[in-house]
Amino acid sequence: MRIVVCVKHVPDIQSERALGPDRRVVRDGGDGTINELDENALEAAIALVEASEGSVVALTVGPADAADAVRRGLQLGAQEAVHVLDDAIGGSDAIGTARVLAAAIKHLDAQEPVDLVITGMAGLDALTSLLPTAIAELLDVPALPLAAELTVDADARTVRVRRNLDHASEVLEAALPALVSVTDQANEPRYPGFKGIMAARKIPITTLTLADLGVDASRVGAPGARTEVLEAAARPARENRVLINDTGDAGTRLAAYLVDNKLV
Repeated sequence: MRIVVCVKHVPDIQSERALGPDRRVVRDGGDGTINELDENALEAAIALVEASEGSVVALTVGPADAADAVRRGLQLGAQEAVHVLDDAIGGSDAIGTARVLAAAIKHLDAQEPVDLVITGMAGLDALTSLLPTAIAELLDVPALPLAAELTVDADARTVRVRRNLDHASEVLEAALPALVSVTDQANEPRYPGFKGIMAARKIPITTLTLADLGVDASRVGAPGARTEVLEAAARPARENRVLINDTGDAGTRLAAYLVDNKLV
């Protein structure tokens, strides 16, 4: 079984961020990291391969530092790493990114069949959750999103997931090939060991361009985006803050403030 895991290099969500003159997020702060939810996707794929046979391919799209995301995948146990790197991709929205990832997966499938694609449920930089189902649509495969549990029957060529809804759980099953997005409930991602870190340094990262994938540059990046940022401003400073120093009556004073301002 061959599994492709889509991973993303995102800015540290705890750091200060801004838009540049091109109205894109400034990503050169040097504090980027792999999208945390994508580690759940990697863990799910690696566990499936460990339980049977197969290989895991870590796949990413982005600028040069995005290679760190697939390198992390190698450290955790993936056998291959692929980085789609092309300046024309800059400014892509979710649909444009999905188009590039789907083309890369088709490229990999032509070399050796891909049985399953796994993603995290969302990217923590944008939190759209659009990408998984968009990729599945472009690949024309079933989408099983938001999986809290994932199993594969290799003999029957099926994948089954359990999804936790607000007031119920549901089980979905589909034939392979398919795409699954996993939540942070799916597993507890492992930490890379020293052996894995050293081994990952010896595995080359395959770099692909839009030309390699046969993707028209006009359909991705800023020219192909269906959304556009027209204006942005820095978050205004907080004003009229009320600071209460607790001298034993802070609870009473806080309750009075809420009542006086009709907040309760």
